[in-house]
Amino acid sequence: MSINSKVRRDAKKRKALKERNLRAASAPKVEGHAELRDGEGNLVAGIVRRGGVWFLGLDGRMAGSSDSAAEVFALLKRAGKTYEANGVPVRMVYSDELRDSAELEAAAQGLTLDEYDARLDTEIAAREKPEAETDASLN
Repeated sequence: MSINSKVRRDAKKRKALKERNLRAASAPKVEGHAELRDGEGNLVAGIVRRGGVWFLGLDGRMAGSSDSAAEVFALLKRAGKTYEANGVPVRMVYSDELRDSAELEAAAQGLTLDEYDARLDTEIAAREKPEAETDASLN
């Protein structure tokens, strides 16, 4: 193998590394905004934002995404209530930015954040009810 071949190979590696670093630096950053932890301190759910989109993760999996901070915040609170109902005590910590964004969205609809949460709970229950009726009719 010639000396020039090694020099060219090394130059390609350096160039590829530089390009990878530039792409990583220009990618939208992931910002953590809320987390739900169980009694042992394990992360069970969380909300992050990337590129203006809010993402909700539950039990180590992506549960969904939305442009609405109020929606993902309400869903995280609902998940916390579900864990509590199943005997798993949880603690929720969230950023002021998430709370403020959610409150602004709810206020734009003429609701408080608690009213928004209640409305979302009602909508989810209405969607679940037909499924339960369908399941019962199959038996």
